[in-house]
Amino acid sequence: MSDWETISLDSDGDVTTLTVDRPDRLNALNVETLEAIDEALDVAESEGTGALVLTGAGDDAFVAGADISYMQDLTTPEAQAYAELGHRVADKIERFPAPVVAAINGYAFGGGCELALACDLRVASEDAVIGQTEIDLGIIPGWGGTQRLPRLVGDELARRLVFFGERIDAQDADEHGLVGEVVAADQLDDHVEELAADLAAKPTYALAAAKEALNQAHQTSQEAGLRYERRLWSGLFGTHDQREGMAAFLDDRDPDFE
Repeated sequence: MSDWETISLDSDGDVTTLTVDRPDRLNALNVETLEAIDEALDVAESEGTGALVLTGAGDDAFVAGADISYMQDLTTPEAQAYAELGHRVADKIERFPAPVVAAINGYAFGGGCELALACDLRVASEDAVIGQTEIDLGIIPGWGGTQRLPRLVGDELARRLVFFGERIDAQDADEHGLVGEVVAADQLDDHVEELAADLAAKPTYALAAAKEALNQAHQTSQEAGLRYERRLWSGLFGTHDQREGMAAFLDDRDPDFE
């Protein structure tokens, strides 16, 4: 695959892992890194990956946030461009046609938390710490945190996290639904790899349709979302995976999906 200095993209079967690789900066996101992630997502999609894992290099951080040394002296137009880049990456993660799993292996602050929020599933190591910490920098979340966080954890908790810049540990994040599960730090990689492999083994078109329909629940009215679901559901009939899945069920055997 393509060569980048601040990220890596590795495939193992139908699972692709995108690693932010700036451990000396706690994997902070500068422009170069965001642009690399943007490009890598296109590569992963073109390769037809069945599931994508997003994580950070090293033992200390998933992504500790945006690069503060870069942001410090930005003008308003420059900040707008930076925000648009961050939004483009987060939106591309959210709309990626295969499930995206965040393997949160340490600090996930600010923009790092926002990238995790854009993923479909979040698995945290037991020593992970998560927060929208921008308020203490004199700013607010700018890559989707004010919109995705309340939909995930509810309005009250989202306001507390954003207003106070609170950092919560993995167990609290799990209790509040910010992550789906917590595993031991030394088991995170293997657990997420197994989870991603299970997802990649599911029927591709149905999984993509399921993700698309679920995303609509946060973007439109229920009535419009239900219409969208009906179209996606009926469109799967006649595909190999639909025919094979139902035949396998009736034959009492394991399906052989494409």
